[in-house]
Amino acid sequence: MTLRKFAGLGALLSIVMPSLAMAADEVAAPVLNSGDTAWMLTATALVLFMTIPGLALFYGGMVRSKNILSVMMQCFAITGLISILWVVYGYSIAFDTTGMEQGVVNFNSFFGGMGKAFLAGVTPASITGPAALFPEAVFITFQMTFAIITPALIVGAFAERMKFSAMLIFMGIWFTLVYAPIAHMVWSGNGGLMWDWGVLDFAGGTVVHINAGVAGLVACIVLGKRKGFPTTPMAPHNLGYTLVGAAMLWIGWFGFNAGSAAAANGTAGMAMLVTQIATAAAALGWMFAEWITHGKPSALGIASGVVAGLVAVTPAAGTVGPMGALVIGLVAGVVCFFCATSLKRKLGYDDSLDAFGVHGIGGIVGAILTGVFAAPALGGFGTVTDIAAQVWIQCKGVGFTVIYTAIVTYVILKVLDMVIGLRVTEEEEAVGLDLAQHNERGYNL
Repeated sequence: MTLRKFAGLGALLSIVMPSLAMAADEVAAPVLNSGDTAWMLTATALVLFMTIPGLALFYGGMVRSKNILSVMMQCFAITGLISILWVVYGYSIAFDTTGMEQGVVNFNSFFGGMGKAFLAGVTPASITGPAALFPEAVFITFQMTFAIITPALIVGAFAERMKFSAMLIFMGIWFTLVYAPIAHMVWSGNGGLMWDWGVLDFAGGTVVHINAGVAGLVACIVLGKRKGFPTTPMAPHNLGYTLVGAAMLWIGWFGFNAGSAAAANGTAGMAMLVTQIATAAAALGWMFAEWITHGKPSALGIASGVVAGLVAVTPAAGTVGPMGALVIGLVAGVVCFFCATSLKRKLGYDDSLDAFGVHGIGGIVGAILTGVFAAPALGGFGTVTDIAAQVWIQCKGVGFTVIYTAIVTYVILKVLDMVIGLRVTEEEEAVGLDLAQHNERGYNL
């Protein structure tokens, strides 16, 4: 009888144990979260909306009428070019962690491997995210939209004078040697240079805005001033487009910042709130600074203030509290106003649409103040306990990005200038890039 009981128990276990093992495997396996997936799909569309049509309209309205199509064309062409380069090797350079080890500085601390080139191994079943909750394909596309808008921002610095062919080649090389490596250093995880330093950059203050702003400053200096600048009036031809574009950027930025939580959770909700607060504060800060300084507030000024606030809160969106966002936005609005007006006039560089004055300066202000207001002692939600130490880390990240981007951008531009030339002729510039480069007019009367 006893032997039969043991035999029966053995038979039962032989049936139950494989089932338990299978159940354990099922529990351990990552399970796609439909809510997170839906939010990330939405956020991805919002970020793409920032470039086309948002940035295209924002920049297009600020140039002269003879150059509106050239600026919009550049935004669309960059969207196509970077999408393909991201798929071929950009995603791999930025996020492949092969050879990386926390605390160890090697080649892969700066440059990702090629294990994900041509999106090798990515299938509909591939899942990723902080808790492996949404498709890797969505993450790839979300990050692709960041890679698209960053070089597109640079366009604002050299608008109205760069050859379209030179622009395309420059953007492809710059994306490869500057954007993707900086993204890797900041966001790839343990073993990434600036990740290991502890640099806080939630949604791209360093990776996107300082990167693009500094590259834009170098580009406008290397190309030289527009013909007639600063004595010839070069007023924006359609500020209505610029305001519409700024509104699209404001809306799309919720995908940019809240989407960087990579989940539909409390962090995303707070990122959305602080983005709105900082943007509103910066818009008012710029408006009142201009009102006091020049006697009247302008539509271009408040649109620029909006973008300055969006830029500045970007690195802080996941760790700053509402009052910290208010301060960051206000400071960014005032500082960017003076840098885009007084500083630019004093130094004499022709940053056509203030890519450096808004994105470069706004990114620097936001990155440094993130180290202050991420501290719980000041209402933040980060893990900062030593504000001075974190500010130093943020300054290191800013300094490295500025130096690396400036040097590599300068070398790329100088080589291209020697090989194919960067700038259109004086005659083409006088006619306008719409006709000279694309044989079209923005307006046919």
